[in-house]
Amino acid sequence: MAPLLDVSDEVRAEIGEEETQRLLAGDNAPGTYDCTSCRTPGDTGQERTSTVLFVGDETAVLAFAHAACIPSQVVPVAEEQLQGAVRSISGDEEAAAPPPARMPAPAAGAAPGPEPAPRQAVLGITCGLIIVQETLRPALVIEPTGPVARVGATGGGDDFLPLLIEQGFMPQLDLEAPPSPLAGWSVLLAMGKLHAVLQPATGGAPASAWWQAHQPLQVSDGWRAAAGRSNSVYVYAGPAGSIGRQSREDLMRDALAKACARGQLVGATMPLAGT
Repeated sequence: MAPLLDVSDEVRAEIGEEETQRLLAGDNAPGTYDCTSCRTPGDTGQERTSTVLFVGDETAVLAFAHAACIPSQVVPVAEEQLQGAVRSISGDEEAAAPPPARMPAPAAGAAPGPEPAPRQAVLGITCGLIIVQETLRPALVIEPTGPVARVGATGGGDDFLPLLIEQGFMPQLDLEAPPSPLAGWSVLLAMGKLHAVLQPATGGAPASAWWQAHQPLQVSDGWRAAAGRSNSVYVYAGPAGSIGRQSREDLMRDALAKACARGQLVGATMPLAGT
């Protein structure tokens, strides 16, 4: 019996027609698999299964997911992180502690915006669930470890929020209101882990990483489930010292509310890219 596989046009274009036909005939398709989205077992002979192709600069990895979880798609992943995805698929990767967790990582080019900053800024990312309009929503909270300056700026000021506002983030004046959607930006969740916050590129180029994890960041089952239900993530950002390192989600929300009241918070709603 041929497997119940879904192969999207973009996946077909990447792997070629010959490989596609082998998959659809069952030659190269697994009978059972762990869903790359929900991480529970699946069976290509019993249920519709999506092909998900993770593509790096030089390497590509084909994975499988329940069609009910995600559609067949191509997911761009940094080449240096693709080996981690391979380990995750093979089951060799060690489990990480669940969030709330914070992972500092250097921002691409050292600062947000179209031009690199004259000094390096290190961003902290906190994953957590936040109650907005009486519903649990998946959130990312971004805060630099120090001031972020514009190119050529003097005087030691902090331009982090103005730079984000220029990119389309909006001042968050009420934490009970969902952040405004930000076109072209997205949150990359691959193999059930947080990989990057992607920003749009110019001239038809693929999206690039504005923030990228040194190693894929484990997210909780609740966070991933909430993101899957809404297919979106609330992204909040504040300048250095405005939110702080919080160990619990209720404390994180309190810190966000205080930053909001001081006018030190911007936000955006971003769709999920990948799984």
